[in-house]
Amino acid sequence: MICWGEKKRACDPGYFCRLIVKDVKSPVWIVSDARRKSDVQWFQRHFAEVTQTVRVVASQETRSQRGWTFTAGVDDAESECGLDDGVHWDWILTNDGEPQELERQLCPLLEFAQSRLAQSGH
Repeated sequence: MICWGEKKRACDPGYFCRLIVKDVKSPVWIVSDARRKSDVQWFQRHFAEVTQTVRVVASQETRSQRGWTFTAGVDDAESECGLDDGVHWDWILTNDGEPQELERQLCPLLEFAQSRLAQSGH
């Protein structure tokens, strides 16, 4: 499956992005788990006026406490770390601590999304 996906992206970097937006009518979309710069660039190019990029980060310690262990050949692949640098993030959320802290960080982002909904008449 990974090889098939890579071949599709090599021929057409926007292939999967177009599938995501096909026939979508919602004024707000959340595309979770983008993994490549080409995906982010596609949305910025085709929906520049409304695209907001969000990165959620956690420390290695927190990730380890949650059961993550580094696996060579997987965790150092483009699909896992391709967005670690070279991308401007509109929002960076830190998910290291208490749920209340994450919620506090989410409030401005949710307010932003609600303002866009209000502007669109929804």
